[in-house]
Amino acid sequence: MIRTTTDVSPAALAAHDAIIDVRSPGEFAQDHLPGAINLPVLTDAERVEVGTEYVQGSKFLARRRGAALVARNIVAHLEGALADRPAGFRPLVHCWRGGQRSHALATVMDQVGWPVTVLEGGYRTWRRAVVEALYDRPLGLKLILLDGPTGCGKTALLGHLAARGTQTLDLEALANHRGSLFGAMPGGQPAQKLFESRLFAAIAALDPARPVVVEGESSKVGARVLPRSVWEVMTVADAIEIDAPAEARAAYTVATYADIATDPERVVAALSRLPRHLPRTTVDGWRGLAAEGRMADLALDLIRDHYDPAYRRAGSPRTGPRLGQISLTGMDPAALTAAAARVESLLPQEN
Repeated sequence: MIRTTTDVSPAALAAHDAIIDVRSPGEFAQDHLPGAINLPVLTDAERVEVGTEYVQGSKFLARRRGAALVARNIVAHLEGALADRPAGFRPLVHCWRGGQRSHALATVMDQVGWPVTVLEGGYRTWRRAVVEALYDRPLGLKLILLDGPTGCGKTALLGHLAARGTQTLDLEALANHRGSLFGAMPGGQPAQKLFESRLFAAIAALDPARPVVVEGESSKVGARVLPRSVWEVMTVADAIEIDAPAEARAAYTVATYADIATDPERVVAALSRLPRHLPRTTVDGWRGLAAEGRMADLALDLIRDHYDPAYRRAGSPRTGPRLGQISLTGMDPAALTAAAARVESLLPQEN
């Protein structure tokens, strides 16, 4: 018997052995449920072919062609990705709106004997839950910001805090971007909707009775925009300010961005995206430092003459109180571990 559900809570999704998204690879790439696997019953090209025939030609021929393609692809999945699944395999299957594509695979799975469930409403059920949580209702979390200038180890501190059991929300990891001019990561950023899905899943797993530490980002991480409910809480959240000498921050930045620091061409390309108001002679000098491989000097110049002035000039859009300030003299692991303990001591008591 094919079951149906509309429950996309973390506990409900975790009850299934796999979340199977039967949409085309292109649809899947734009957004999908966290942890889902893509077993398309129609490829991108096949979906276009069938859709075009349905709209411009014969609906009957489109259905017949679609049925043949779906059947062929389901056979490939049964003999491939699903070949080693045991008798008790409990999948959750969905397509765009819980229609023909998901029911085609679910029907075959049911005949095999697997206790299959179809997500009623398909991906749209998930997307509605994401939008409601991130745009239509209050966040319901007590966020604590780690604020401070570029290079003071805020992202690393989040990792130390998470390892110590403190609740954290790593926006840069979810957006796959380090949030700066040189912040691009391998694989690029997820689409906006996929970023929101990752964020929704991460938030849903947090305990609202405990504080959550998050880095004091701007309203964008790379090209990804923070949803309204998250940004509104961040602007009024309590904050802990982190600081360190410019020299220590420069050295730490070079070490953190080692993948870019060893590639002068990538550095020069990134420098071309600097704001236009900077003097051309200054930017040309930085390009020269990059070309010579003098990354430590370049990092220090950028911090002193670009990032810190921009940080002071912009001020803070946030109105929440400061819980304290932590000044680091170094950025080594021991110093960051000590700073994490200090951050914990400043956090408010759990509700």
